[in-house]
This record gives sequence, C-alpha cells and structure tokens, in this order.
Amino acid sequence: MLGTYFYNEIFRKTVVGFGTLFNNIELRRGNEVMKVPLAYGPKQKFLARLEQNADPTNKQVQITLPRISFEINGIDYDPGRKVAPTQTMKKSGSGATANTTFMPVPYNLGFELSIISKNQEDGLQILEQILPFFQPHYNLPMRLTDDDTEIKDIPVVLQNIAYEDDYEGNFAQRRAVIYTLTFICKTYLYGPVRESALITKAIVDSYTDTKVGAIPREVRYTVEPDPIDADADDDFGFSEMTTNFSDSMRRNPTTGVDEEL
Repeated sequence: MLGTYFYNEIFRKTVVGFGTLFNNIELRRGNEVMKVPLAYGPKQKFLARLEQNADPTNKQVQITLPRISFEINGIDYDPGRKVAPTQTMKKSGSGATANTTFMPVPYNLGFELSIISKNQEDGLQILEQILPFFQPHYNLPMRLTDDDTEIKDIPVVLQNIAYEDDYEGNFAQRRAVIYTLTFICKTYLYGPVRESALITKAIVDSYTDTKVGAIPREVRYTVEPDPIDADADDDFGFSEMTTNFSDSMRRNPTTGVDEEL
C-alpha cells in the first residue's frame, strides 16, 4: 500500500488558511493607518533582526514594528475525532466508475503566533482585533482536496496567550513588547484516491434449506437502476424483480445448476 504517490497539499493549504486569518489587521494612530506586516517564521528570527544596527553604507534599516509572525510548532494525531478506518467515501467519478478514498485521518497542527510591537498601545490594538473571534475557536472553511466539492469547517482553537516585555536594558537597545498566542488547527488528511466500478445490480437470495441435493434458495430479489445506463449522479429510479423458485427444482451438486426434477 505504501509507495503509491499522492499529494493533496493539505498541510500547505492549512498553513495558508491560518495565515489568511491575520493578513488584514490594521494599526491606527490618529489619521495614520498602517497595515500590520505578516510573515511566516519564528519570532527569534525577527528579534535578532531587531537587534542589528543600521548600516549607513547600504542604507539598510532595522526591522519595522509592529509586525506579526507565525509558524508551525507541532503535528499530532487526534484520536478523539477518529472514524472507522475501513469506511470509504466517494470523491468523484462518472459513468461506470467512481473515485473513492478512505475516510480522512484527523490531525492537529499547532501554530504559534507572535505579535511584536515597540510599545504597549500598538500591541494591545492588534491583540484586541484578534481575541474576540476566538471563543475559544473559530471555524475556518476550507476545501482540502482539489476534487472535493465539500467545504469543511476546520476549527482553529486558541490555547494560550503569553506576554513578554524586553524593557530592561540600555538606551541603545530597542524595546520589544511580545504577545505569543498558541493555536491548534484541527484538520484532516486524505489518503490516495482509487478508481472502482459502480454497483449496477444487487441480488438477494432467501435460503430455506442448506442440505445438498435440495434447492438452497426459494426467493431471489433483484434491483437494477432504471434506466439501466443511468449515471451515478442522475436522478433515476429502480426496477425490482422477485423470482420464486418451484419445489420441483433441485441443484445438481456436481454442476451447481438448478434443474427440474
């Protein structure tokens, strides 16, 4: 089973979807409106950039504040959302075939979001634009696979809020107010899609006797789509037929064929 190539880009889509939640946050100071920059990466990277001195020869400047950064900090299986592993679902298909896959596997993606500002007012402005939407979760609608018409609501759960203020130091050191928010994104992973034939005819036999030499069935119930060439997505009915087998029939134990006595 392993080794069949498939790639649904679900982790990538989840990261992009999570970042999209925070890409339109604004900061206002009087009549000045500033869109807060958002970037993927650890906060230590931006703090190291903040501590670098400006280079007047090539006109480089220190990092601008405030800004928001986020990164993945964990991937864990979620047994609480587990479903039957052998159950399958239809993804797409037409005619006499259907593309099916096993039920998705639940995984939790951990995210760490950092708000870095140079004063408390800026940090609190940004924080207050985020927290009211998480009580403590926010449903993020996503289409996880390209051939899936279903849009799943992926819960993004706020786990914790931490505060850090690098206030101590000399006057040459820039101050950094940091709010760190941890989230869990409850997503799903899909396996490979397999093509299988559609069931176009169902037969049910009712047995009355299992002894050799006697006919093993008495009634056969048959169901077929009407019309017979109907597609799986069509609005069609069914034709039903019930066949009663006579007591004058017996099954040949050699050939397995029902014969008249």
